[in-house]
Amino acid sequence: MQGPSICVVGSINLDMNTYVAAFPRPGETIQGERFTTGYGGKGANQAVMVARLGGAVQMVGRVGDDMFGQEMLRNLAKEGVDTRSVRVSPGLSSGVAVITVEASGQNQIVVVAGANGEVTADDLDGALWGAVKVLVCQMEVPMAANLAALRRARAAGVQTIFNSAPVSSPIPEEVYRLADIFCPNESEAELLTGVAVHSIEDARRAAAELRRRGAAAALITLGKRGCLYLDEFQDLHIAAPVVTAVDTTGAGDAFVGSLAFFLAEGVPIVAAIERAQAIAAISVQSPGAQSSYPRRAALPAALL
Repeated sequence: MQGPSICVVGSINLDMNTYVAAFPRPGETIQGERFTTGYGGKGANQAVMVARLGGAVQMVGRVGDDMFGQEMLRNLAKEGVDTRSVRVSPGLSSGVAVITVEASGQNQIVVVAGANGEVTADDLDGALWGAVKVLVCQMEVPMAANLAALRRARAAGVQTIFNSAPVSSPIPEEVYRLADIFCPNESEAELLTGVAVHSIEDARRAAAELRRRGAAAALITLGKRGCLYLDEFQDLHIAAPVVTAVDTTGAGDAFVGSLAFFLAEGVPIVAAIERAQAIAAISVQSPGAQSSYPRRAALPAALL
């Protein structure tokens, strides 16, 4: 295959992970159990997941001119991600995410955008659109860059996945119309639609609202309950594998990156979702984001 088959426009962060028995209450100081650093950012996570599955993937994003930025570029290159469209922003810090993980595996995350906030439509010029089969966008870079990428993808006949995470700003109506798959988690779906997602039926109502706004398909991830997929022809609740979670950090990105990979490979949507859920379930059984992502050689043949 010549050139990348998947383009990811998104964030590149350094993750700072603190592990605790329970989250602190407001104003409370507690003792953590351990501290680690790792490579993250929703965009970079998704790109690395694609690469670990054996996909050709190009990253569009930015890092700062600090040591973190250089380390993150080296990591992406080592993972096999094409970084020709990752620019360095002089005078800015790289993006960081401060992550607290409690014993249940649940997490709380504070993200500082840094150079991620400087991604523009001009950064897309180096992307090899003629070779791309799937575009993935999220919300840790400016919406103007996402919108420009979605427009280019539509013009080039590229399938689009818009992962509305984290919901930090209004989403233009055009984004819904340009999304072949609009993919929030349950809390993001509630923020966007006003439908509190406590059940599968709630998820179905939220998905219907996302489709009413123009999304060709809505895919709402529901954690251990799996996900709800709705398009013109299908209305499906797809259960997730039952596992014991150690750390859910980056699991959504493992899912989205895997989904993009399988769709680019031509796998039908339901089978692609099932495989992506299985890979995300593997990721939550190990700590960290990218560090928890399985490599192709370690996966059972049924997933490939």
